[in-house]
Amino acid sequence: MNDLDDSAFDTLFREACQKCFGFPLKDQLTETESKLLSGKIFDQTGLVIGPKSIKNYSSFIVRNGKEENPSVATMDTLARYVLNAPYTDEIERKNKESHYPYWFQYKSQFHTSLKKPVKKRFLPAILLLLGIIIFIGLTFIVFQSKQGKFKEFSEDFNSVSEDSLLNKGWFVQAEDNEYWNRRVEQPGHLTLFTLKGDNWPDSLNKPNIKNLLLRNISPGCFITEVHLSDFMPKQNWQQAGILLLEDTSFTGKSLRLSLLYNDFYGGFPKSKEIIGQAIISKGKEFSKPEEIAHQLIFKIDSTNEELVRQNLQHFALRIEKHGTKFRLLYANGSMANAAFKEILSMDIDMNIKFIGLFALKGFVDSADNIPAAFDFFSYTPEKCK
Repeated sequence: MNDLDDSAFDTLFREACQKCFGFPLKDQLTETESKLLSGKIFDQTGLVIGPKSIKNYSSFIVRNGKEENPSVATMDTLARYVLNAPYTDEIERKNKESHYPYWFQYKSQFHTSLKKPVKKRFLPAILLLLGIIIFIGLTFIVFQSKQGKFKEFSEDFNSVSEDSLLNKGWFVQAEDNEYWNRRVEQPGHLTLFTLKGDNWPDSLNKPNIKNLLLRNISPGCFITEVHLSDFMPKQNWQQAGILLLEDTSFTGKSLRLSLLYNDFYGGFPKSKEIIGQAIISKGKEFSKPEEIAHQLIFKIDSTNEELVRQNLQHFALRIEKHGTKFRLLYANGSMANAAFKEILSMDIDMNIKFIGLFALKGFVDSADNIPAAFDFFSYTPEKCK
């Protein structure tokens, strides 16, 4: 690239970071931030820029690191993200827009901005008014397109390579390399492990869920469902399920629905249970979460453990959101077509932006890191009444 193109790309990349994170780029992006920006770009444009490339670009721009030479296609993808271009994919762009119009549009605007601008007082008032009307109209169109860009999505986890997950809109947070690399252990599944962590803090630990798999969703109404195969927790607080979040830093509100093991009763005689649990965290201003559902599914003893295992061969969780009304359900059995049963229905005020799949054991060291094999995920947005 020549010097002007370098300057245009520098400004374009900074604008993309500002749009994604809400603050100016000041230092090299972390691995998690790079994956988040990559996911946001894919969600809006339908095109992929790998997180490693994004991290390298940020190092080049902020730290004057190893020189990078992004392709015209990459710069066009960034420009499409910044300019709110219509959703597309690589095949459609190759067929219809192989001349990369958005990069050249952005570069032209950037070069023009370097010239001395015409003073606004010489513009006729009618042109200013017309410009305002056009801007408002375009803003409305973009807003409408964003509202409709979240479509029905399902995932059978037949491929869980990083590129495949990224291309489908997933991104992983708090990656633990050892166990994340084992996500392929059961064919046709995404295997997560009940690692130490939780999405709400205690006196010694900050909220953190390792290998949390996330995707953006519409803040409106929806139905989401996840299926697990042969997941039978046996120690406190081994669990796996669905996590709804207002933000990925755990500072906002969240709702967690999971299948877990429990035998803790504050010193009273123990009873081993498999339960469906729903937990709400109201954000960083509240120190304690609220358990809104504690649904007994099985009591375990020495005579029925194998029977319980058979009935957990297929386990499913579903969350339905209609306005502020949330409906939580579960299904289990030795057959995959077991009917759903309602756990809870209640009003919850949340502005959900992310949905995650997780496995964890809380902030304890005594429980084992057992696998939780996710077989299916679906997300269906609906119009709110």
